Amino acid sequence: MTMKKFYAFAVALFLFMTCAQAQMPQAPAVAAKSWLLLDLNSGQMLASHDPHARVEPASLTKLMTAYIVFGAIRDKKLDLNQTVSVSERAWKVDRSSSKMFIDPKTPVKINDLLLGLIVQSGNDAAVALAEAVSGSEEAFVVLMNREAARMGMNASRFANPHGLPHKDNYSTAYDLSLLSAHLIADHPEFYKMYSTKEFTYNNIKQPNRNRLLWLDPTVDGLKTGHTEGAGYCLIASAKRTAGTGERRMLTVVMGTSSDQMRAQESLKLLNWGFRNFDTLKLYPRNHTLASLEVWKGSKGEVRAGFKRETYITVPKGVASRMKPVLEYREPLLAPIQDGSRVATLKMLVDGKSVAELPVVALESVNHASVFGRAWDSMRLWIKK
Repeated sequence: MTMKKFYAFAVALFLFMTCAQAQMPQAPAVAAKSWLLLDLNSGQMLASHDPHARVEPASLTKLMTAYIVFGAIRDKKLDLNQTVSVSERAWKVDRSSSKMFIDPKTPVKINDLLLGLIVQSGNDAAVALAEAVSGSEEAFVVLMNREAARMGMNASRFANPHGLPHKDNYSTAYDLSLLSAHLIADHPEFYKMYSTKEFTYNNIKQPNRNRLLWLDPTVDGLKTGHTEGAGYCLIASAKRTAGTGERRMLTVVMGTSSDQMRAQESLKLLNWGFRNFDTLKLYPRNHTLASLEVWKGSKGEVRAGFKRETYITVPKGVASRMKPVLEYREPLLAPIQDGSRVATLKMLVDGKSVAELPVVALESVNHASVFGRAWDSMRLWIKK
């Protein structure tokens, strides 16, 4: 299984997986308005505080800008070595804000604009890239909101490509974790840009504002943000090797009091997560967990299981005590579509659920004939 497919599965899975608080280690105190810790291997949210509270995303908005540009490069609408002109609008964007110092008189490469966006957090780079993709900021913002809806970022809206304050630019820690997970999963070839520590353009060297790149060698992204309204924010991701293999965790920390504090609190969460949890591979891809009885169908049973490799994250020391329990609502009626959810696998420790995983049909089952449906209807009536 490729890492791209692996993390793409995690993005989808953590919408369904839940952890019982009684089984969870006590999370550390985090000095932030809103935060969360996500294990990207299993897709489980391990700890959080007010993750659905509306927040000002500030420069974290640039993650969506980069995501769309990465997609345009993948689809060959843009090229990294392509040069584009710089508009007056891009050059003049809020002169007091972070910039990469592009010049309307000098065309600039898409690759340089991306590094200016990611490393230097250039608002001018964000506008230039938006115009390169869509011709205008306004058209690009339509793409941003379309992608947000596709990702399930239901509490987010974007009003510009850079994140400068605007009443229609808002998100949540949860939604920003969705965006970050998609970026890592869908564009691994570009994600490495987020570990770049410094970038020089126009003879001006600027460091990456993510302090964790210097403090922890396992941290390889993602993005900082700051405005007066948002406070100091950081989305950070680290990949570490443990006895169970490579693991990646993601933190979203919103509204801290300083640059130092956002780094400190993010690292605290990452260390706590890696130290207190194990991530285990439960089943391989296309694993049949059970054959479930189907009524009124062209088949009497449907194979149910997991389409992709399935992982679970649990507190250290409990893995040996886990017991799987399959639950589904009867009767299971045809038609059943391949890939549709048909059951839930609960992982129990000492009788308490530590996680719930969606179990899907591994094949389709069509309607039975008219006679077959009538016969099963009679059987179900008698069974009641």
